[in-house]
Amino acid sequence: QVQLVESGGGLVQAGGSLRLSCTASGRSISNYAMGWFRQPPGKEREFVAGLGWSGSSRTEYADSVKGRFTISRDNAENTVYLQMNSLKPEDTAVYYCATRNSYYYTLHPKDWDYWGQGTQATVSS
Repeated sequence: QVQLVESGGGLVQAGGSLRLSCTASGRSISNYAMGWFRQPPGKEREFVAGLGWSGSSRTEYADSVKGRFTISRDNAENTVYLQMNSLKPEDTAVYYCATRNSYYYTLHPKDWDYWGQGTQATVSS
């Protein structure tokens, strides 16, 4: 049984930063792809960032966050992070951590197997 627990959401002004954390239990995240998705109010869940297993550590970002967000992992803590800088009001969303039963990430939410509970990030103008 894999569980993902997120933290780090909150309210921040435009231009500020947040760091989201996702700690996994039930598996070692070093051997699996990890990802972050978000769901703005009234919209569908969308891909934000992906990180391949530790043997490759490939990353991918949505165009809307590229250059501002960084995904990383700490294998010793079994935790994946999303560092969010230069935040904009349009970044406001519920952010979800996910993992799948593969070395590699995909951009499609339906391809992922386990999800965190979500954490709200709100960016004020």
